Amino acid sequence: MSTTSTTLTPLAPTAPHTAEPAPRFTDLLAAEWIKLRSLRSTYWVLALASLAAIVVNLNAVHSDLPYLDHPGPPPPGFPPYRYDPLFHGLSSMSSDLMAIAAGSLGAITVFGEYTTGLVRTTFAAVPDRRAVVTAKVALIGGITALAGLVVSFGSFLATNAMLASRHVGLSIADDGCLRAVLGFAAIVPTCALIGMALGAVLRHATASIVSLVGLMFILPLMFGGDRYRWLKEIGTHLPLSTVTRLTINPDSSTTMGKYAPTVLDSWITMGVWAAVSVAVTVVVVRRRDV
Repeated sequence: MSTTSTTLTPLAPTAPHTAEPAPRFTDLLAAEWIKLRSLRSTYWVLALASLAAIVVNLNAVHSDLPYLDHPGPPPPGFPPYRYDPLFHGLSSMSSDLMAIAAGSLGAITVFGEYTTGLVRTTFAAVPDRRAVVTAKVALIGGITALAGLVVSFGSFLATNAMLASRHVGLSIADDGCLRAVLGFAAIVPTCALIGMALGAVLRHATASIVSLVGLMFILPLMFGGDRYRWLKEIGTHLPLSTVTRLTINPDSSTTMGKYAPTVLDSWITMGVWAAVSVAVTVVVVRRRDV
């Protein structure tokens, strides 16, 4: 009877497993920037909308120059007409254009990832959904805020330079001018954040854009007039009504009628819309499955 013996060879020690470091916030910002930059149509839409908004404001003031050069007599019983550079230089048409462009951009950056399935890759690489959404909010909010500032300051400076020779131009230091320029700029990132919230809730391109248009332009039509105070106050607390109040020239006769909000109320309302939109985006993305 024979026996066999086996010699055990000790295994080489293995290197201890090191966990991957958590991505920094700057890394998340860089990743969101790459995703946004890869979709050329998105930032081209914002850039072209910004250019178009400035052109709209310049054209509005340029069209008024012949009337300023040769003003007609006022109607009987009315005081002479006083031109308002803020009303014409920061027109509601240009703010509406920026609102729909920024809101669409915000919605696309959210529902676009769900449509393409990229969101699964994103959350697999970075499980912390709140950090991902925060980076996306910071990037989109920053880009649209910059676009709003370019349009508002560019329009104000250019239109009032045109009006300087007619002695009706305004300075940024005049009463209400800086507030109007900042209010015009602030509505752009606010609408972008609202668009992000709609994109997160609906996750569908058509539904998100249609809801954005309905909220911005259709819903205010239901809350006009001065007959019922509660209806009017609901209307004045919608997003685009806040910028209307903030851009009113204190030295003009333009008003929002009865039950108009105060300047502070409009700033608070705009901030609440932005904060609630961010909160909705974070909560929906964290709690719903991809």
